[in-house]
Amino acid sequence: MNGERLRHDEVVPQLDQDHCYAVVRSRDRRFDGRFVTAVRTTGIYCRPSCPAITPKRTNVEFFLTAATAQQQGFRACKRCRPDASPGSPDWNTRQDVVGRAMRLIADGIIEREGVPGLAQRLSYSERHLNRLLTEELGAGPLAIARANRAHTARLLIETTAMPLTDVAFAAGFGSVRQFNDTINEVFALAPSALRTAAAATHGPRSSARPTAVDLRLPTRQPFAGEDVLSFLGVRAIPGIEAWDGTTYKRSLRLPAGHGVVHLVAHDDHVAVRVRLESWSDLAAVVERVRRLLDLDNDPEAVDAALDTDVRFRPLVRRLPGRRAPGSVDPFETAVRAVIGQQVSVAGARTVAGRIIEAIGDVLEIDDDQLTHVFPDPYALADAPDGAFSMPTARRDTIRRMAAAIAEGSVELHAGADPQTARQQLLQLKGVGPWTADYVVMRGLGHPDTFLATDLGVRHALDAMGLTGSDSSSWAPWRSYAVHHLWASLG
Repeated sequence: MNGERLRHDEVVPQLDQDHCYAVVRSRDRRFDGRFVTAVRTTGIYCRPSCPAITPKRTNVEFFLTAATAQQQGFRACKRCRPDASPGSPDWNTRQDVVGRAMRLIADGIIEREGVPGLAQRLSYSERHLNRLLTEELGAGPLAIARANRAHTARLLIETTAMPLTDVAFAAGFGSVRQFNDTINEVFALAPSALRTAAAATHGPRSSARPTAVDLRLPTRQPFAGEDVLSFLGVRAIPGIEAWDGTTYKRSLRLPAGHGVVHLVAHDDHVAVRVRLESWSDLAAVVERVRRLLDLDNDPEAVDAALDTDVRFRPLVRRLPGRRAPGSVDPFETAVRAVIGQQVSVAGARTVAGRIIEAIGDVLEIDDDQLTHVFPDPYALADAPDGAFSMPTARRDTIRRMAAAIAEGSVELHAGADPQTARQQLLQLKGVGPWTADYVVMRGLGHPDTFLATDLGVRHALDAMGLTGSDSSSWAPWRSYAVHHLWASLG
């Protein structure tokens, strides 16, 4: 048990119960991940689109997170697998402390640094942070992290032959007993029974320790998956990224070691092959890939908002479900933004590739195309002049920015406040509004950042007879408008 179960006299945050029930009756897949349906008569919780017979209205209640349902004593439905739904788009769009906390928890900060580390990143006391999350979501940070660990554990149980003891620690559990108790409580099956059931459906896994895990990351439709991978592939830096027109591959610097991911887009999901030095990094990889590809976005909401502008409508209808690519590492995005100042995409790739070759750490996983991982802030702050084939001013800006991030005077991480990060970046010599906004838009995944001074954006606006002031009508999705404008240039 997790020791964080709500008391009977504590209030669980309420959704609009009647609206949620209408969604469940219609089995609307768009709401999968936004809330879960708990059925009192069966003791299970489901995703809104569960194909089972719709329970009576008097027998259900609704919670924002699976963690809250688990705390109330409900277990996950075996039929609809609510743990495998897309994530809530709220945690991408919300920039308040709750939204930023949810992004950090999903990235695994509780397992690495505990609640004190989470609170420190957000500049809140542990007590106040716990109160905020409990009042808003009905579950504190430990319970939310526990639900995430259960999901990671299930992935490893069902997709690998990894010994269950290893699964327990790879998923972030502190002990095998805690692992067994949690899996039993959440899924109503022992870990060994989950593995047996998976083997009966998909066949037994190799008895060898896994060298790779294949995952299916769901997303909402429409999903312009080939477009988002192409955007990344065109900008792929030699040594750390590769693109063959179908598969995008890249190396990752992770908390416990290096990793490599292969990504292929499908209509409603992304197929991911993961190779890791340490399987304890699996949850972080899944979260970073989801942010990179903007998989938790609500495409219908974005497209509907942009479609109301008749001048912008042709771009939206040309490619429904366009995503705003994010980042696996905001620091890497910041460096790439400085490198890309006033140079072409091809030129930026070449310069960045030379930096990678000069000071990037050698990739610890064998690969036929990838050789390095992107250098950390400390390596770039101390890099020699010879590592930079660029003007002196931009070279010094990169080192200055790397030093500021290394010492903590500039905060760039999944839970960073976008406005604070922007102000901190602008205080650095050599970082202007375009660079800071680009880092906020892509590095921090902000959905409403408009690059008004971007040359490509200006050309696209001119071609459409629009000006930067017209962008106000595209809020709160101006980052998506930027990508539509870039794409309109071919």
